[in-house]
Amino acid sequence: MTKKKTRSKQSPVNYKKAMGFDSMFANEKTNFTVGVTVFMLAVYIIICFCSYFNTAAADQSLVMHPLAGDLVNSGREFHNYCGSYGAYISHFFIYSCFGFAAFMIPLFLLACAMSLMGIYKLNLWKWFFCMMLVMIWCSIAFAKFLAPLLSDMVFNAGGGHGAFVCQSLENMIGPPGLTAILGLTAIFFLTYLSYDTIIIIRKMLNPIGYLTRKVKFSLANAGDDNTVLQPDQSANLKPEDNLVSTPTETVTTTTEHVTNTEAKPEAPVDNAPQSTPSEEGIGLEIEQGTIEESAGGSIMADDKILSPYDPKATLSRYQYPTLGLLRKSDNDNVAIDMDEQTANKNRIVEVLGNFGVQVSSIKATVGPTITLYEITLAPGIKISRVRSLEDDIALSLAALGIRIIAPIPGKGTIGIEVPNANPQIVSMESILNSKKFKESKMALPLALGKTISNEIFMVDLAKIPHLLVAGATGQGKSVGLNAIITSLLYKKHPAELKFVLVDPKMVEFSIYKPLLNHFLAQIPPESDADEPIITDVTKVVKTLNSVCQEMDDRYNLLKFANVRKLEEYNEKFINHQLNPENGHRYLPYIVVIIDEYGDLIMTAGKEIELPIARIAQKARAVGIHMIIATQRPTVNIITGTIKANFPGRMAFKVMSQTDSKTILDSSGANQLIGKGDMLILDKGTPVRVQCAFVDTPEVIAINEFIAQQPGYDGPFELPEPVSEDGGVGGSAEDLSNLDSLFAEASKLIVSTQQGSTSLIQRKFAIGYNRAGRLMDQLEKAGVVGQAHGSKPREVLIQDENTLISLLNTLGAA
Repeated sequence: MTKKKTRSKQSPVNYKKAMGFDSMFANEKTNFTVGVTVFMLAVYIIICFCSYFNTAAADQSLVMHPLAGDLVNSGREFHNYCGSYGAYISHFFIYSCFGFAAFMIPLFLLACAMSLMGIYKLNLWKWFFCMMLVMIWCSIAFAKFLAPLLSDMVFNAGGGHGAFVCQSLENMIGPPGLTAILGLTAIFFLTYLSYDTIIIIRKMLNPIGYLTRKVKFSLANAGDDNTVLQPDQSANLKPEDNLVSTPTETVTTTTEHVTNTEAKPEAPVDNAPQSTPSEEGIGLEIEQGTIEESAGGSIMADDKILSPYDPKATLSRYQYPTLGLLRKSDNDNVAIDMDEQTANKNRIVEVLGNFGVQVSSIKATVGPTITLYEITLAPGIKISRVRSLEDDIALSLAALGIRIIAPIPGKGTIGIEVPNANPQIVSMESILNSKKFKESKMALPLALGKTISNEIFMVDLAKIPHLLVAGATGQGKSVGLNAIITSLLYKKHPAELKFVLVDPKMVEFSIYKPLLNHFLAQIPPESDADEPIITDVTKVVKTLNSVCQEMDDRYNLLKFANVRKLEEYNEKFINHQLNPENGHRYLPYIVVIIDEYGDLIMTAGKEIELPIARIAQKARAVGIHMIIATQRPTVNIITGTIKANFPGRMAFKVMSQTDSKTILDSSGANQLIGKGDMLILDKGTPVRVQCAFVDTPEVIAINEFIAQQPGYDGPFELPEPVSEDGGVGGSAEDLSNLDSLFAEASKLIVSTQQGSTSLIQRKFAIGYNRAGRLMDQLEKAGVVGQAHGSKPREVLIQDENTLISLLNTLGAA
């Protein structure tokens, strides 16, 4: 007996402690057997649940009325893959109880199985209560937020339990109260799980203070000759490409940025303007001779006039995409169907006459998809009478998408927009091949399509300056974004424009990856696996904060150049009126495009909205513009702050008049016919436009063409956001992971006895971030001292032998 007791106290007792139960089964074999059984049960339930999504409708009548179906399922009435029991189990847990959250049940059973089989040691009581809370919370949250989006499903997304609790709480405390309760319980639970939740909430509640601390740190640590010239992509340039000879001097193309942490007081930047491709970063370093401005405004060097700086020089062999990459549409020159126009005109006059509205004249303007009938009413007829007949006119014409404009702005007439029976496709080729686009002098021309009068519709993004795009799924929103990007690619050189593409859906912008070394911008990647198209929410926040930093740096450049906008600044730089040695550089336009903004807001909330609001409020003058798109233009997604700072609006068909008012501040978008039919808010008046169609194969062909052109060695390098402690990145001073140029940089510093970050940047033709990290590592290794105001860093090693000894110690020799 004693021996038996001793054996029972060994392995079985340990498993019981691991599971968190005081007593379970007598021995390990029993535990393992039960574990396997529970595992199979969990898998069975998961299969039941998954099958339920496809068979719920078919089995609904049987499970709702048990007598109607055979529980044994001898006649195979049940469609669930796991039979009649699978149908009843799924119906109970998903339909009647917890909706999607019911999957927590088999997941908990899997955890129990793993613990019983001895694979993992888990505290099952803790797992039980945590997963129970998560299941209940998700059930209510899904009923609140997800169910309205999945209204066509047989079951509520939160199940019967979620729907009941959600409705009950909303009846008592209203929708805002329920949202607050869900938010609070989520915060409490996450705080219980991890202390990091507290840190994140503190940042969210005081983001301005957080950014202010970073800026103060950057200013406080300004120092040394470390007016770091940031070439962004100077690494793209070969040394032989960077030298140009003149009869009187040696002119060296160099980089020009100012570091975040080191800057002269007289330099034009307090915080570092961030990396741009080498082409944009090329300036002039005068090694011999003097420069002065001539009476005519030209720049003189030893009595010789310097030719204007050409930002496109590095990629002078770059060829713009050709129109042959785009397909011509067979519908571009289709003749007008006069029979259709006459019939519609007669019906409109007849309907109005039946209701006592007399028409003195009617004129038709035929567009690619819509015809505008411009009506002049007889004297004494009120406009309101015509507005009230919108449905009657639509019924008479047997057409959807009828829209009445009463009156037409600037005219004494009323407009009735009627869809054409045979709409035409507006090809992107016909738009880009137009004289208007070819001769356009817009800074950032967006060729969007054709108006009702068949005119090419273009806007200048630089003047809008930010664009809000909305439209229900499948109505042309993605094609519209592709048209925007395509028109810019056909008009701008890689030196003049960079894109920051944010794609939470991970599939819309992936086709633009080939543009990496020409048009894309990103923060320095943490690994080779990092994608140039930002899809991860945490990286979206980091990237947007990086764009904010770039914006602030550019404003510092403009301030010290005594100009008010980017165009004036670049003109000065091209004419050699700004010295790249002081951190000045050529500034390309940056266009940030965010697809499915609503998904980001639901995921990250204020953490996303804050940097977007900052960029929208301030970035116009420094050439940074935003385009955000959403398929859910609700007031929760498009807040007052966003609307106030995005004057440009582009609305495709939406599902309700409320959505239309949210995006356009007026109805109309809900009356569009889809397939690229859109309203653009231009100078306060909505303009109806048929969006140009550019198909995916065309976009791929354009991107592949550009990818074959001469490009940079990498993307435009945005500044890495400053961490809470003021440093850039997290491993700048890690001596266990030294930069490959560490040994050469240390020898350069010791041989010249100049502790200058800009010296490292010029000699090795590297970007700002890398040069800054090298200087941090040199300081950590004891090669240079700390920054002291505007003075160069002190070089602590005086002879080469001491340096070689140090390099051997660090394993960097």
